[in-house]
Amino acid sequence: MPIANMADRNAIENEMPWEDRDVPATLFQMLSRTAKKFPGNKAISYQILSGPEDKAETLTWSDMLQKVSQAANLFRSLGVGENDVVAYILPNCNETVLTLLGGAVAGIANPINPLLEPEQIASILRETKAKVVVTLKPFPKTDVAQKTAEAVRHAPDVDTVLEVDLNRYLAPPKSWIVPLIRPKMPDREHLAHADYKDFNKELARQPAKLSFADSDGDRVAFYFHTGGTTGMPKVAQHTYSGMVYNGWVGGELLLGPDDNIMCPLPLFHVMACHVILMAAVYCGSHVIFPTPQGYRGEGVFDNFWKLNERYKSTFIVTVPTAIAATMQRPVNADISTVKKAFSGSAPLPMELFRRFEKATGVTIIEGYGLTEATCLVSGNPVDGEKKIGSIGIPFPYTDVKIYNASPDGPVEAAVDEIGEICISNPGVYVGHTYTEADKNKDLYFNGKFLRTGDLGRIDSDGYLWITGRAKDLIIRGGHNIDPAEIEEALLGHDAVAFAGAIGQPDEHSGELPCAFVELVEGKTVTPEELLEYCQVHVHERAARPKHITILSELPKTAVGKVFKPDLRKHAITRIYNAALEDAKVQARVASVIDDRKRGLVAQLSRNGADEADVARVLGGFAQPWEWAA
Repeated sequence: MPIANMADRNAIENEMPWEDRDVPATLFQMLSRTAKKFPGNKAISYQILSGPEDKAETLTWSDMLQKVSQAANLFRSLGVGENDVVAYILPNCNETVLTLLGGAVAGIANPINPLLEPEQIASILRETKAKVVVTLKPFPKTDVAQKTAEAVRHAPDVDTVLEVDLNRYLAPPKSWIVPLIRPKMPDREHLAHADYKDFNKELARQPAKLSFADSDGDRVAFYFHTGGTTGMPKVAQHTYSGMVYNGWVGGELLLGPDDNIMCPLPLFHVMACHVILMAAVYCGSHVIFPTPQGYRGEGVFDNFWKLNERYKSTFIVTVPTAIAATMQRPVNADISTVKKAFSGSAPLPMELFRRFEKATGVTIIEGYGLTEATCLVSGNPVDGEKKIGSIGIPFPYTDVKIYNASPDGPVEAAVDEIGEICISNPGVYVGHTYTEADKNKDLYFNGKFLRTGDLGRIDSDGYLWITGRAKDLIIRGGHNIDPAEIEEALLGHDAVAFAGAIGQPDEHSGELPCAFVELVEGKTVTPEELLEYCQVHVHERAARPKHITILSELPKTAVGKVFKPDLRKHAITRIYNAALEDAKVQARVASVIDDRKRGLVAQLSRNGADEADVARVLGGFAQPWEWAA
């Protein structure tokens, strides 16, 4: 279904209502249909090391159906019903895919970020009342097993922990060495209330066909947590119907059964799980997951283009931080098979967009989605105009409105007028977005439009643009950081009267957390001392601020709240001027303006600087710049 513009998109939607589309009702139906159509086609491939000739394991769609059935049978044998939760704390591997799919067939699958601290993992396990946890067997160079054991101690509903041993993916002599250096752990039976078992041994004992009746219709099948920077992350609920919608969008509009998709994104995130994997389950594509850490894996960036040559990739899944890293390496392989790259999770700087397309000849499609909507919302059309900086047009059956609150209720914004992005589509579980009922209050406009917390506008061609975030989240390389955790920690210092945390521009991560403080009258403290204080009191490593500025008085609103737009202007000025100075380019930021369409824009004094030099220095940042009048 090619889409070039809003007219094409509307034509697809006008063919029939979403409810009349011939799509599967459950995940198992969708997988069974694809396995019947393409039994011998490759489904997923995984390699633990990043070398283009390293050992890899590939499962066909026939293999997938059998192993997912076995995984679902295993979970049922452990007492998991349709309302029970199978959580996993795993890096990427084939068992992660089987746990996600098998868990959602038997009950509710709950991916958890293995980079979280044990307290945060435990809080998610308690919130979801997880009955079974799948995690790693102790393995060199990772503490996932240790963190999970600690978390399970504080999650009383967990009955069983199934362990995955990554050693089976290694070839000799490495596979001989791991048992000798494997981290030792105390006898967990005496430390926790759960039984520990071997995932693959238990899987092999299960019948190859589903031993229980599949769900007879729509239901909640996934829990995905958002962020995870506070004691109790919010947990979003996803239904089969929302998952199938994401699979349909990806499988009908982006991908096909002949596609090989390079996906070095983590399988605890909706982009990898719902956008890519479910699209493959829907249409029969082949998905490649290189290394446990994906893009973070050792050697992945150095070998990235050769890996794409190995698997004859046609489609690359990426994020701005990964694009920036790949652009620091030469394109040293035959990537003529690659047709498109899909980028999401954070805004893509214009200069980075141009550099990537020039170096690779591959077209980038920017898209937008969020955990609360199962995922997909909009994307630049594959066959139409791609407006750089825009997040494209809404996918069919997704209705996007820009609303502004008023005393009389929400008011829809005019063309190009900024307001809150609100969406309605089959992925929005209206009234039940979060597991905790109180968190769903005031989350919808007009009883159906999910309030995203993102600020944006829709132009005259129907393209959506993000201009800011109403929720003030800091997005570090696609990872959401709640500024409240940083602020609350700083306010615990006896010298700090007010604190405001924001994301400062960063070429690699898009944003990094920084903070501004106002001191208690008569108290003294240095920025260095406050940074050291944060190392102890900001529990999540990713959230610890990289810079702290002490101001005589923080900018505040009429009701005394810290006014963060001024803090962002301050940070942009500091970061851009430092980058220009380091590069010995004479231009400097004269001011930062809040543009109606583009958000915050740095205005530069030329000071004799060459425009090309400035573009080279500032082109990797997401925030735009222009010459001052």
